[in-house]
Amino acid sequence: MALKQLSSVLALGAVLLSLATTYAQVFVVGEKSATADIATDFTPTRLVLPDGKMTERGRRELVRNLEAEQGFAHRALPVSTAVTLQANGSLAPGPVEYRKLIYQKGQAAAAGDRLLITSISVRDDRIVMDFNGGPYLKHRFLRHVSINDAPVVDNPEDRASGTRVTLVFEGQVPEVSAPEVKALLAPLVDFRAKTSEVAYSETLPPVLKESIAAHEVLVGMNRRMVLAALGAPENKIRDEPGGDGAHYEDWIYGHVPQTVRFVRFAGDRVVRIEIAVLGKPLEIHDKDEMGGFSPPVPTREVALGDKNPGGEEGGATAPPPTLRLPGEPAPPTNGVNKVQFPDGTKPASSPAPSPPAPPTNFSRLSSGSAAGAQPLL
Repeated sequence: MALKQLSSVLALGAVLLSLATTYAQVFVVGEKSATADIATDFTPTRLVLPDGKMTERGRRELVRNLEAEQGFAHRALPVSTAVTLQANGSLAPGPVEYRKLIYQKGQAAAAGDRLLITSISVRDDRIVMDFNGGPYLKHRFLRHVSINDAPVVDNPEDRASGTRVTLVFEGQVPEVSAPEVKALLAPLVDFRAKTSEVAYSETLPPVLKESIAAHEVLVGMNRRMVLAALGAPENKIRDEPGGDGAHYEDWIYGHVPQTVRFVRFAGDRVVRIEIAVLGKPLEIHDKDEMGGFSPPVPTREVALGDKNPGGEEGGATAPPPTLRLPGEPAPPTNGVNKVQFPDGTKPASSPAPSPPAPPTNFSRLSSGSAAGAQPLL
């Protein structure tokens, strides 16, 4: 009896312990806990704005220069159209309403996420910009079509995930430029993010960094350095192999009467630079100007007639790609599924078919007596 009571007490203790453990693992997520780490600090800008009203030409220039621009979010942005920023003024909604908006509508971008301006429109006193597609899902006609009560397009992940920011001016939109609009949006979006070319140039020695900042090309630079210094060329010309058997590629920058630069590459390196200035003799650079710095060479260069990596120098070229298994023999030349090319010989002429023989039996008309029947011609 005592043993039975002891087992009952142990069982009751185990149940109470499990209930306590379960209760300790339960937590409630609400609006305050979900938005506790969202920063809402705001510092208004102090930018001097022009007085004149924006013209049609200024509007086109602004749309062209801002559309598809990229930046980074300075704060969390909601999937909503309610974010309104006064030029050199306050941000609406306030901190409490801002957190509630993110909790209810969802977050379009966290602090530090990349943003892309996908749409921009200029109105009387405001500039409306959509980032990352905006807060509205793009209309698709197939969403309204169903076959046998089954929708044609049923993608639950296809939903709006962007945000809309409205920049409001006092009275009217002045003749602002794209850099000025970016400066006004600085409390929300940082457009000073470096491009890959600028970030790459900062990893180079000071001499090369200064040359790239001055938009100058040196003999010995690679293609990425030239792109960081001068950008993409206006024209490219590939030369036939010269006497040394090397392949050259010329990048041409500028056009007459401006300064024209001819940058010649041999592989990935600049080997010759020609600078043509109107009224001056041609300036040629063909000596190394890297000051002892040697950029890393490509690990593999694919070219026509590439050597077999496992062969000797000057050995056989690598075999062409194939779908056959290793060791599988090649099919015969005249096998099935092979294209048959004519061998130049004429096929033997076959006799023309003879015309069919005329019928020998003719139908007769019966006139009641077979003897009096006449042939039907």
